[in-house]
Amino acid sequence: MVASTVKKLLRAGDWLATPLNAARYLETINPLWSDHGRGRVERLIQETPDTVTLVIRANGAWAGGEAGQYVQLGLDIDGVRYWRCYSLASPVQPGSREFSVTVNRLDGGRVSTYINDCLRAGDLVHLKATAGDFVLPAQRDDQKLLFISAGSGVTPVMGMLRQLIAERSGADVVMLHFSPDYAHCIFHDELRASNSEQRRIHLAVTREDARDGDLAGHFSADMLEQVCPDWRSRQAYVCGPSSLMSAVSELFLGAGLSSQLKQEAFVLKRAEVPEGAGGKVGFVVAGKQVDADGKTSLLEVAEGAGLTPEHGCRMGICCGCLATLKEGQVRDLNTGEVFGESGEKVRICVCAAAGDVSLEL
Repeated sequence: MVASTVKKLLRAGDWLATPLNAARYLETINPLWSDHGRGRVERLIQETPDTVTLVIRANGAWAGGEAGQYVQLGLDIDGVRYWRCYSLASPVQPGSREFSVTVNRLDGGRVSTYINDCLRAGDLVHLKATAGDFVLPAQRDDQKLLFISAGSGVTPVMGMLRQLIAERSGADVVMLHFSPDYAHCIFHDELRASNSEQRRIHLAVTREDARDGDLAGHFSADMLEQVCPDWRSRQAYVCGPSSLMSAVSELFLGAGLSSQLKQEAFVLKRAEVPEGAGGKVGFVVAGKQVDADGKTSLLEVAEGAGLTPEHGCRMGICCGCLATLKEGQVRDLNTGEVFGESGEKVRICVCAAAGDVSLEL
């Protein structure tokens, strides 16, 4: 049943469906007929021992997105719905509702572990709108592009590379990707196959000997000069761990080319927190109070106390986790700044307790 037909049925049936609207009844027949973003896992691809790609077919309520953006994915685990942000690793083609995300297992990561170990084809996920400006330029046929990535930071870059290939774009691409070893190199075979005169892809390994003309070692200005002597004239994209992000950013800043660099961080660099920082955190609505150190985000503290506050990216970008501060002050874990007044909205995913604090949660 197409989305337009479903919408007509919803409008016609709402008055018959009291006390629920018609969408809730249709969901019992086919969950993808929901008027909320939903998706079905069509297949899973094991990329590395600890990384899996989910190919998802979305329903008509999901608005789609561009390669390189991130989508909020919701999964119900043991009766609790968890939201996480994952980059689109493939373009959403016109007329298609299919896209993919690639998920690397994180140590202690509840959702990433569940996805890698438990999710199966046919399972349903919740979807929220895509966001982010880590995307290809609108005019790209004659563009000279430079992609620099490491580890799972390759996923949005892979989405953009696949977009260019699907479009048969004339863009001139140089890509430099870092992996600890070959076994954990996500999309290794596809990257090899994509290498051409127009798309020059260079792989660097950091923990074992390089082979087949690849490079060994970490990012450096000399390495970039070696693989891409004209890097100063290219629109550049970098995604990966904070060490790579900092090194690339400093290089472009020193060259006066920061405006030519787009960055996407998966893990933000945290500020130093004084020993002994923290305090008691009160959750006013839930009627709970717990002890918290000064390094653990208030979102994690809330989840540890059994609460399930709304959130999205867990990196302070999407502002989906805003909560009202009732008393006390918080510390921004990215900058180290201590701030807060009663009634102020704070991003609980990147703020920690700076003494006793209470939140309207």
